Formats: sequence, structure tokens, C-alpha cells
Amino acid sequence: MEIQLWRELLDPYEQAVSELITKFNNLKAEHRKRNLYSPIESVSGRVKSVSSILEKMKHKNVPFERLEAEIEDIAGLRIITQFVEDIEKVAQLLYQRSDLEIVEQKDYLANQKKSGYRSFHLIARYTVDCIGGPKPLFVEIQIRTMAMNFWATTEHSLQYKYRGNLPERVAARLTNAADAIFMLDNEMSSVRSEIMNAQIDSQMELQLVKDILNCIENIYRLDNKREVAKIQNEFYRIYAAHNLEELERFHRQLDIFAEGYQAQSIDDPLSR
Repeated sequence: MEIQLWRELLDPYEQAVSELITKFNNLKAEHRKRNLYSPIESVSGRVKSVSSILEKMKHKNVPFERLEAEIEDIAGLRIITQFVEDIEKVAQLLYQRSDLEIVEQKDYLANQKKSGYRSFHLIARYTVDCIGGPKPLFVEIQIRTMAMNFWATTEHSLQYKYRGNLPERVAARLTNAADAIFMLDNEMSSVRSEIMNAQIDSQMELQLVKDILNCIENIYRLDNKREVAKIQNEFYRIYAAHNLEELERFHRQLDIFAEGYQAQSIDDPLSR
């Protein structure tokens, strides 16, 4: 196949990866804007290189005319979670999407590979709009924890170095590392609720601080510098105490004050 034809073949896959990364990041952002815990920690993606595609076609004995039908991971997305429990939640979110058709799942959590590899894979059909019209294509979505991803990235690098023929001593150490990763994920799951609550509180605090500072800025624009100085001092005192309930109370009172002061300024002809 000529280079130009490869580019035409892979361009829609590049588009699919770009679109889905944006959509999944928006899903993560939507959770946080609503002060909800997001099961998505990070999203990345790639399109297989031509050499990797050719190698896989040779390994699976796939002819060029069957390339897009039988090679399902030309486009790949990876969604990283903090906890093992989040993997199922992410999968449920993907199954519910109207822009994805999940056609296959591969559960390497329940069925861990001999090497120690653990992950959850979904094969989805996704449609991109191209110059020639809609083009449905396959996308592989890998969902795994940060710990699993660390192990898998290391294992992939070693497999590449040894061309798939890992020395026995290296394979044994990788298996031991996989066991340690499994224990780490279990340990993190035991404190999951505490970590989630802390992260939600932190996100709420960040949003409250942002809203309070915007409110103080609006009052300042109404040219009431004396009031602003008092408000800022009170805000700094409460913020330094790291008391979320007190910060929420201050935010509510500040909203009421700002609305009343703005209405007073509008009614006062001297302020015009």
C-alpha cells in the first residue's frame, strides 16, 4: 500500500481518537463541576503505527482487504482510574453512551493473563464524519488503574526490548511485581471512601473559593473598598482554618450581601 493511501486510511482513526479523548475529558469535567466523584482519572489515545499494523496483520494472517474488519485496535483509547471499583463504573458509562456501540469486552481482571497483565478492554464501534460521509470504525478502549498501567507500561517496554522472548528471571520478577500491584490496588480500595470524600471536599472548596473571589471582585467594582477590605480579611481567616462548613456559610452570606448592595447601588441615583 502506498504512503498516501495509508494516510487516507488512518486519518479517520486519528479523528476518532481526538474526538473521544475530548468527550471523555468532558465527562470527567462534568462530574467535577457537579461536585461528583469522577471515576475517570485521565484519558489518552493513539493510532497504531503502520509498522505495528503490518506486524499484527502478519501475525493474524489478515489480508489488506480485511484490515479494518479484523484489526480492532488501530485506534486505541486508555482510561485510567484510581480504584479497581471505578473500572466497572467507567465501563457502565461507556455502555450507556449513544455515540458508542460496544461490540465486545475482554475482562483481564477476572481472567488475568499468565504474565500478570490486568486490564479491562472494550471494543466499540464509533462513527466519524468524513468528507465522503459517515465512517464507522472500531476503537479499542482499555480501562485500568494507575497501578495496573504502571505495570503494563513496564511490561510492554521489556517485551519490546526482548522481542517477546523475556528471559525467565525477568518474567518471574514481572510476575512478582504483578502480585504486588494487585495487593496495592486492594489496599487502596480499603480506603477508597475516605479518599473519595477528601477529593470531593477539595473540589468543593476550590469551587467555593472561586465563587467567593468572583463575588468580592464584583463588590469591589461597585467602589466599596472599605467593605471589600473587611470581607477579604474575614475570607482569609476562614480559608486558613480549612473549615468547609464555615466556608459554605460565608459564601451564602456574601451572596446575600452582594445582592443587597448591588440593588442599593442601582436605586441610588448618586451611584449612576
